[in-house]
Amino acid sequence: MTSSDPVQRQILPIPDQPHGGLTTYDARDPDTSYPPIRDLRPPAGAPNVLVILLDDVGFGASSAFGGPCQTPNIEKLAAGGLKYNRFHTTALCSPTRQALLTGRNHHSVGMGGITEMATGAPGYNSILPNSCSPLARTLKLNGYSTAQFGKCHEVPVWQTSPMGPFDAWPTGGGGFEYFYGFIGGETNQWYPALYEGTTPVEPHKTPEQGYHLSEDLTTKAIQWIRQQKALMADKPYFTYFAPGATHAPHHVPKEWADKYKGQFDQGWDALREETFARQKQLGVIPADCQLTGRHADIPAWDTITAEMKPILARQMEVYAGFLEHTDHHIGRLIDALQELEILEDTLIYVIIGDNGASAEGSLQGCFNEMAPLTGFAHLETAEFLTERLDQLGGVEAYNHYAVGWAHAMDTPYQWTKQVASHFGGTRNGTIVHWPKGIQARGEIRSQFHHVIDVAPTILEAAGLPQPTFVNGVQQRPIEGVSMAYSFNDPKAAERRQTQYFEMMGNRGIYHKGWTAVTRHRTPWVTGQVQLAAFDDDVWELYDTSSDWTQARDLAREQPQKLHELQRLWLIEATRYNVLPLDDRFAERANPEIAGRPQLIKGTRQVVFGGMGRLSESSIVNFKNKSHAITAEVIVPEAGAEGVIVAQGGLTGGWSLYAKEGKPKYCYNFYGVNRYTIAGTAAIPAGTHQVRMEFAYDGGGLAKGGTVTLYVDGQKAGEGRVEQTEPMVFSADETCDVGFEAGSPVTDDYPTAGGMFSGEVNWVEIAVDKDAEDLDHLIRPEERLRVAMALQ
Repeated sequence: MTSSDPVQRQILPIPDQPHGGLTTYDARDPDTSYPPIRDLRPPAGAPNVLVILLDDVGFGASSAFGGPCQTPNIEKLAAGGLKYNRFHTTALCSPTRQALLTGRNHHSVGMGGITEMATGAPGYNSILPNSCSPLARTLKLNGYSTAQFGKCHEVPVWQTSPMGPFDAWPTGGGGFEYFYGFIGGETNQWYPALYEGTTPVEPHKTPEQGYHLSEDLTTKAIQWIRQQKALMADKPYFTYFAPGATHAPHHVPKEWADKYKGQFDQGWDALREETFARQKQLGVIPADCQLTGRHADIPAWDTITAEMKPILARQMEVYAGFLEHTDHHIGRLIDALQELEILEDTLIYVIIGDNGASAEGSLQGCFNEMAPLTGFAHLETAEFLTERLDQLGGVEAYNHYAVGWAHAMDTPYQWTKQVASHFGGTRNGTIVHWPKGIQARGEIRSQFHHVIDVAPTILEAAGLPQPTFVNGVQQRPIEGVSMAYSFNDPKAAERRQTQYFEMMGNRGIYHKGWTAVTRHRTPWVTGQVQLAAFDDDVWELYDTSSDWTQARDLAREQPQKLHELQRLWLIEATRYNVLPLDDRFAERANPEIAGRPQLIKGTRQVVFGGMGRLSESSIVNFKNKSHAITAEVIVPEAGAEGVIVAQGGLTGGWSLYAKEGKPKYCYNFYGVNRYTIAGTAAIPAGTHQVRMEFAYDGGGLAKGGTVTLYVDGQKAGEGRVEQTEPMVFSADETCDVGFEAGSPVTDDYPTAGGMFSGEVNWVEIAVDKDAEDLDHLIRPEERLRVAMALQ
């Protein structure tokens, strides 16, 4: 409560004030007096707020910061506002996003890693404490309209099914009144797994009809803002726009990639030099700073074979087109604000990346990102990639670029995404545009800041206090500091003097210009890796007041200074829930070992016709095991056709379906091989059972097996699947009953959909011993057991 704002806003929701005057018997009584009902509004002068967060874009990618990818609309915003060239993220997506939306360090809000790697430790459990209410809720409870568009990777994995619970979803407990986007780390830009609020929805058109997610998200955001201003012109909005771009898969219409034809033939080493020179010309780095070297782990361009160079160059052309395509749609959004005459009083943040550029695509890049992530990079030979060169970026691909390009996109710094120790993983160029609140135009700000500083900046701009209680729970203080002091004072002393960093054991500390850092894990080295003990990690020391890029290691020259900063890191780590350090990878992928809940337990599950958008964590895990899938279907007189049940998509998965009246089973192995077993007997009209039994060969992970098809217990086909995927089919594709959402598993249904011609009553998935059934069907007297199996 202030003299200019009589509303008490420290306790949210703002408590109702009881009527304290005379209560009369008759409303006509002249002494009857009540104040008029007033809609809740923030303090006078509170601006509209638009936060744009791009995905996996390094400091040296956007042309606004000297990169080779043209982003004219971001440059236009920078020309009318400010560039922050010492703004930092956490080095990974979920942690950065939770930190951004709460104003607290990522471990303080349980997001020490991505949600899929959550453990029972408070700093890593992926659960937002109720004492750290998100910014959107604070703004909504103070009278803002709120909406989110795009990626949400802050929902615990066991809460991502269509049944929730929705406490951690944007509209469930995140404070947003409207959400249109996807839940998870990434999605197919051509076939996204979309939600509107908490309801699964399908794209309104197909890729063949011109669909792309970035365009869709932008159109929805424009429609929402227009409607908000048409109906509530006096009410400011908070819009969080977080497209899936430019996270892998790098999907973009071909004409956008073709704009860069031949522009990367010189390779990543020369590209770093070119970008470095442009950055100095723009003034986003000092003229006297050094370009950091390429680490020995990353191959020199000159060592790349002639066969691979065209493949690698095309990967970068696709990525550059993807980023420019994203900028184009940001321009559409900004133009809409201009047309509504609200651009001047909209505080806009454009954070160009939630971490550094991604080096998760392997040293040679990939056609299917899931192959290298699960240890099968060797499947994609130079010959394989050459055959698919023209498909990169298209609907057939799930592509990612090589580590060398990621390193180049982080110019002039060392390392990449995941490496929180070095600026290549954490420094992201950021634009702030607010003509009504910022006098400067086209200036650079070099105060050190972190993503947790955005929330308190927005609150200060809106004239709102940090709440002390939300929904009856006392709130922990916001850990960020407002950046508003620097808006109109380029020489203002920076107010963030200390900031720790940690991700997967990579760790660092910034304090008054100095950084002490240690890299513990290399991002592109996955699987069972022998890592050094934390105490054996080698620390580096940099004075960034004179060494902008962390190019000159002073650890040997100043061991005492290094020791002081190591001790400070430990103090901050203790303060913010970083301990215990956890560098486990494969172990944390296993819920039982990691200590997080599993939505589906046991070895048997029943799903029903019409159920869909079921993530892999929503389906019983039968990988590397024998299993049986039994479905009861009702076939029309016209015959059986379409998908009975399917899981996955073009990156890998399986489908049990009917083709020309007969059962078929397809196992898609990373898109490299599709093993199809065709039934020999038709499924008659009426109610019948179709069953697929998979007898796993055993002997370890990713082995093959024998598939046998049955119709009403009678053998109807047999064949082999020579290899299986051992860990995960996809990061975004789902399991669907009676249809197939997303991209298609099988070439028999080259476009998504494949709706079954009749009805699918139920599907049972049984694993190992539960899959054994001598009669190869579920008898009528067992149907009650099937129907009740979920209870």
